[in-house]
Amino acid sequence: MTLRALFLLLATIAFGVAPFVTAPFTGYDPSQFPVQITDPAVQPAGYAFSIWSIIYLWLIAHAAFGFWRRAHSDDWDQVRVALMVSLVIGAVWLAIAARFPLVATFGILLMWATALAAFVQADEFTDRWMLSAPLAIYAGWLSAAAAVSTGVVLAGYGLLGDTTSALAMVAIVLVLAGAVQWVRPQMPVYGITVVWALIGIVVANVQSNLLVALAAVAAAAAMAAITAYAWYRRPAAL
Repeated sequence: MTLRALFLLLATIAFGVAPFVTAPFTGYDPSQFPVQITDPAVQPAGYAFSIWSIIYLWLIAHAAFGFWRRAHSDDWDQVRVALMVSLVIGAVWLAIAARFPLVATFGILLMWATALAAFVQADEFTDRWMLSAPLAIYAGWLSAAAAVSTGVVLAGYGLLGDTTSALAMVAIVLVLAGAVQWVRPQMPVYGITVVWALIGIVVANVQSNLLVALAAVAAAAAMAAITAYAWYRRPAAL
């Protein structure tokens, strides 16, 4: 367990350092796609990505506390392998994304799947703000980010139109994230993060694509309602 806690700490530090040693990533270069779309409708407004600063700091705090105080805890150890895989991929993702959008999309889907696996395995009552909460915000943002990456690629390769791709991804995010929040009611941080991402899509489209903006408003409202109701009906700690 101690070695896994140490390796997770090192992986988390590498993940947090990556943005400082990699060229800034502001989205896939439209010239890399057969259909060049300057501002994909599925992509949130730039301000929404500021949530990464919270994610990085919270994950580092999670890994450091886990190594320092919970190295031998079974509750903590059961999430470490999945989270470590996600963070290792994330540490190299920025470098890949700048050149290989398809590979990057596959990579972020793996990041999301492993982050979600870690989140759903985390005990919601044990050290909730250091164990479950940082995994919730990380998995919540990746739930949206994986859909954004997929939507950009689908539209960029002409498999779906820009608007259709955005609408499809918004719907998928709502269905999948709503289901996750429903079964993990004790941690509303997940749902709140997804709402943040959806509002970012609203802001990005309110003046350029009203249909997508309205769909994202509806999805954000629905996700907020699911999160609130799931919290209301949550079971008490044993």
